Amino acid sequence: MAETKPILGANHGAAGGGRSSFADTYVMDFEKPVAELERKIAEMRSLATGSGMKSLSVEIDRMEKKAAHMRQEVYRNLSPWQKVQIARHPRRPYTLDYVTRICDSWLELHGDRGFADDHAMVAGMASIGGIDVMLIGHQKGRGTKDNLFRNFAMANPEGYRKALRFMRLAAKFRRPVITLIDTPGAYPGLGAEERGQAEAIARNLYEMARLPVPIVGIVIGEGGSGGALAISVTDEIHILEYAIYSVISPEGCASILYRDAGQAPQAAESLRLTAPDLLKFNIVDGIIAEPSGGAHNDPDVAAANVKAQILTSLDRLIPLPEDRLLAARHKKYEKIGFWLDH
Repeated sequence: MAETKPILGANHGAAGGGRSSFADTYVMDFEKPVAELERKIAEMRSLATGSGMKSLSVEIDRMEKKAAHMRQEVYRNLSPWQKVQIARHPRRPYTLDYVTRICDSWLELHGDRGFADDHAMVAGMASIGGIDVMLIGHQKGRGTKDNLFRNFAMANPEGYRKALRFMRLAAKFRRPVITLIDTPGAYPGLGAEERGQAEAIARNLYEMARLPVPIVGIVIGEGGSGGALAISVTDEIHILEYAIYSVISPEGCASILYRDAGQAPQAAESLRLTAPDLLKFNIVDGIIAEPSGGAHNDPDVAAANVKAQILTSLDRLIPLPEDRLLAARHKKYEKIGFWLDH
């Protein structure tokens, strides 16, 4: 397979490599105390470098340890609404950011052969750890121009038909399918409805339920509504520590239940959309740890953890005969939402 790598540029919305500085990135309210301390550390380091004052190194080390401890404390006690904010963080790595970090090779494929190439959904043949796969995922943008190009990762029907086209191609060549889920939801526009948005999503659910190759899903940011579910019918689904997965956004839920989108924090509490809640209810199969301060703070570590989970899941799933694979997939979804009341 020819090898191509995504260019880290406007249309790919790349996150920076390594640890991001709070000084040059978006800062959420609950991160501000840490951001302020890290700003002071940066100033002291600049002063020490410019003046040759080596005596400051001891104080800088002390402050760095304090900042690391503060960050751990902040992220240990996050509310569901704060986790929603992290899942939407504009510096959080997106699908193509993971592609550049976890794939040995990548050949992007385009179009649904019916209407258009939906830029909110990306797909391609890839190799991960020496295993040939088909990788499909939602793609958000950074900045106004890029977000318009990617339609804020809200796919139209042609995006879901594009995904299904390449899932079928994967089945033809016996390649496992990897899906990276990160969308607020399917695009709700009039044109999308006219072109069969609901049917496209339903068709994906039907086809994925019986796709004869292993499917592994990773929720890397927002897993919103049917837009997420359309590529989430998998043998295993894992979620990053601060990602979310829900039938509706907190704002949408608040608008319906409370007639006030401003009640989104309260709705986030009730939706049980965080990783620990989803694991408790057996909606997801596992939680992937994020680096201190979230995936946006160190995309390389986040990507390494995602890659490790994909390879672990594939090691379990690839040896299974097709009949056992499909039977287990069906049983997995039959159990969701089922309980006994004694």
